[in-house]
Amino acid sequence: MLEVERIDVFYGEFQAIFGLDLNVKESETVIAVGPNGAGKSTLLKAITGVQPPKRGRITFMGRSIEKLPAHTIVELGIAHVPEGGKPFPHLTVFENLKIGSFIRRARIDFKEVLEQVYHLFPRLHERHRQLADTLSGGERQMLAIARSLMSRPKLILLDEPSSGLAPMVVSMLFEFVRKIKSEGYAILMVEQNARKALQLCDRAYLLESGKVRLEGERDSFSQEAPVRQAYIGI
Repeated sequence: MLEVERIDVFYGEFQAIFGLDLNVKESETVIAVGPNGAGKSTLLKAITGVQPPKRGRITFMGRSIEKLPAHTIVELGIAHVPEGGKPFPHLTVFENLKIGSFIRRARIDFKEVLEQVYHLFPRLHERHRQLADTLSGGERQMLAIARSLMSRPKLILLDEPSSGLAPMVVSMLFEFVRKIKSEGYAILMVEQNARKALQLCDRAYLLESGKVRLEGERDSFSQEAPVRQAYIGI
């Protein structure tokens, strides 16, 4: 589904990603873990066209996308949930979800998709008239993920979804991600909470200094010494 091949990504003269390879298959959940500054968020920005790679190739569903504008990439079926979620604070839950369905194919099926989203996130249905700014941190992150589903994506990119949340809320959030996974969505998630993320992923990558240091299936990846010592705390 998604193939990232030997990409180099720069911010001006500063190189943030070096020859990075990564792939996500259909209905697969892949995580990228690593320290701050490892290039995790930059990877997602490169995929979505926000920070295009200077070199390398990114293909999605067999189509080259590394030179496409961000809005076209969204229309192809990639949804990006940035760190912190960033719902529109002075709009209601319903209005935020409606904004998520701005592309044409999503507008056509708006009522059907909204019903599916409310089924996945019943708490949002209960609060559909409530302003996003009045929601708890976990509910705002839930709303951001739900808003991404409104565009009917094939692949969802999650950037540090547990960042800044209390431990109990983090567990709830990962349960919501598990629900999305069970619906058959492909997910690429960058996350510092490796212990939680590894419980639901199929494969994982360890990024350090803009490069892939390790990759593998969940169980084998979890047994690697650098992962156990630095990211799982064993």
